[in-house]
Amino acid sequence: MSRDAKIELTWADGDYAFRLGWGELAELQEKTDAGPYVVLNRLHTHHWRIQDISNVIRLGLVGGGLEPVKALKLVRTYVEARPPMENHPYAVAILSAGLIGAEDERLGEAEAPSQGPAAESQ
Repeated sequence: MSRDAKIELTWADGDYAFRLGWGELAELQEKTDAGPYVVLNRLHTHHWRIQDISNVIRLGLVGGGLEPVKALKLVRTYVEARPPMENHPYAVAILSAGLIGAEDERLGEAEAPSQGPAAESQ
């Protein structure tokens, strides 16, 4: 299982890769004046600041390979010009993946016939 913290999401005007590596997490800490887990806790407990959402998404885009200028433009258009709760779930997903990793397999994928519980009982 790869846990490089990279996730692909359909967001804003397309599909984007988001990744919060060590450098992006350090910058998030500087921008929000809080550790990454504190920011995640604020997002989960509804004590977040609007900068928590915008910084997580912008830094996630940059870490995912987007040029910083393009990431900033997207955040200004699709985060800062929109209601904060619209992007809240994305910020939670991106930061969670950055802190605990992102699984290779999607939940709900069917198991191969030879790997299911019926195969084990034979």
